[in-house]
Amino acid sequence: MPEVIAVAVITVLAVISPGADFAMVIRNSYLYGRATGLLAALGVATGVLVHVTYTMLGVGLLIASSTALFTAIKLIGAAYLVYIGIKTFRSRGDLEVDLDRKAELSPLAALRTGFLTNVLNPKTTLFVVSTFTQVVGPDTSLLRQAGYGLFMSFAHMAWFGVVALFFSQARLRQAMLRAQKVLNRVIGSVLAGLGISLAFAPSH
Repeated sequence: MPEVIAVAVITVLAVISPGADFAMVIRNSYLYGRATGLLAALGVATGVLVHVTYTMLGVGLLIASSTALFTAIKLIGAAYLVYIGIKTFRSRGDLEVDLDRKAELSPLAALRTGFLTNVLNPKTTLFVVSTFTQVVGPDTSLLRQAGYGLFMSFAHMAWFGVVALFFSQARLRQAMLRAQKVLNRVIGSVLAGLGISLAFAPSH
């Protein structure tokens, strides 16, 4: 049972810690609405499953031990965040405040933003790999490990689903859309800043 509790505590603390996933879900929720925000959250949760899968296959250990491979993933993820950040920052902020309008971001694009933000984030790589290597014991069955992975994914979906629901509330979203030019610059700066800090962070 201590193993289960340790995984649960580490996961919850990692999930609620603000980062790129948080900023991306907020961005999609207030700009494009609830459905788009929830799809971004689903993308994040799906990205976690990718980390869990390659960690269970042993690839995660290779990534964690190979400075070159880890650095490559880190730079790709950083470049993606900087790109989205600059794109958001430079947005003209001229979306009309029409809460009933159709989302201007397709479902696939919404899912992709959340997925790529998470799957290219080396911090998530380290979170999953370290949890499995430091907490999960050698005698832990594959079924239980899979259960831990599903819990990690579910925890991300639950938390970011709540974030999406909150920031897509009609009144809050309307107020945010009216101030979207400023918000776009703030969120864009945060995303780009996270990307830059990620690029220059130590590889291990």
